[in-house]
Amino acid sequence: MTTIRPARITKVLPDSIAAEIGFEVGDAIVTINGTPPRDLIDYQFLCADEILELEVLDATGKTHHLEIEKDYDEDLGLEFETALFDNLIQCNNRCPFCFIDQQPPGKRSSLYLKDDDYRLSFLYGSYLTLTNLTEREWQRIEAMRLSPLYVSVHATEPEVRIRLLKNPRAGQILRHIKWFQQRRLQIHAQVVVCPGINDGKHLEQTLTDLASFHTDEVPAVASVAVVPVGLTKFRPQEDELTPVRPEKAQEVIQQVRSLQQQFRQKFDSTFAWLADEWFLIAGEELPCESEYEDYPQIDNGVGSIRLFIKQFMETANQLLPPKIQEQKRFTWVVGNAVEQVFQPILKRLNSVEGLEVNMQALNSDYWGQNISVTGLLTGHDLLLNLQGQDLGDGILLPSVMLKHGELVFLDDINMKELARQLNINIFPVAGVEELIETCIK
Repeated sequence: MTTIRPARITKVLPDSIAAEIGFEVGDAIVTINGTPPRDLIDYQFLCADEILELEVLDATGKTHHLEIEKDYDEDLGLEFETALFDNLIQCNNRCPFCFIDQQPPGKRSSLYLKDDDYRLSFLYGSYLTLTNLTEREWQRIEAMRLSPLYVSVHATEPEVRIRLLKNPRAGQILRHIKWFQQRRLQIHAQVVVCPGINDGKHLEQTLTDLASFHTDEVPAVASVAVVPVGLTKFRPQEDELTPVRPEKAQEVIQQVRSLQQQFRQKFDSTFAWLADEWFLIAGEELPCESEYEDYPQIDNGVGSIRLFIKQFMETANQLLPPKIQEQKRFTWVVGNAVEQVFQPILKRLNSVEGLEVNMQALNSDYWGQNISVTGLLTGHDLLLNLQGQDLGDGILLPSVMLKHGELVFLDDINMKELARQLNINIFPVAGVEELIETCIK
């Protein structure tokens, strides 16, 4: 039986209803109008009422009963330690390419949680397979109109998807998508291409099948991202997977672009997009900005580089001065994959008189040399590559390398400890503005 824990409060927003009432960090909501919220979705739904009766547990364990009268849909101004107040729905598949299984043992426990939870998909856009849902959860998705969800499809042919997910229930994917279609609910789909398994004719079949659901006023499949498989040195050798080589990347680009032409003629939309990584592996030019439409798959690495460069150039025109008074020199650490495409950014930064930014583009020794994505670089990689070097006044560190809300890398090395060992200041930068402001402040 699922245990619902009280919803523990981690932040009370200033000038909010909750601040006015006197909520404090450490308090926890037990029930709203008599119902224990299972998750953030329940909390938001229950709090939409104009009159709320709350049962609250304070930090000392004392129970309080409150009545709140507010405008319909007005937010209380609370944030919680987790979006789920019961248990995470974990994955029962055994996909050989699952990144969770491609990690070394002995790191923090949260790295080994296999999330296959439709609620996190709805709230944050994380991907799920639909193979773990009970009838009660399907009913809740329908009743609460939890749409869109983000679904790892990988293949639509039952035998191919079963082979990939190692789960007989995986073969029901087309029936599941039809369920969404009948209820006018949507998914965004993901296809991780594993050479020799779901590429070639299988990839064409998958994209054609998914496109058949991109119809009606509310298309059941809103978009598709095609992503290359990522393999680390910790994966089991018997997994039958092979890395994506430049020739394979070029082949997939050509194949998908041919289908994209058909989709644009039929739907007036590209519909299925290639992740930026395909072009980096193939050594080909990224698509132009207009091809990404409204970036429906940005979190899947589709168009994120093009958008970052665009945002940088626009912001640089506003914020970057022609010169800075005090000379500064920084080392900007990025993944090897973006070394070439980020050259215009590097050139623009170095056009400021008094500012020198040197790029260190790294492969990951920690995961294996095939991993060259910025967000997967670890403290180990930085220590290995940067120790003993003249790094200037500090390291510009993309914050995607760090655990959300904490200064810890994926290998559990703390950023402050790394700064001590390298004897250098490290500046985490999230986004374009922080990158520019750190350089010139």
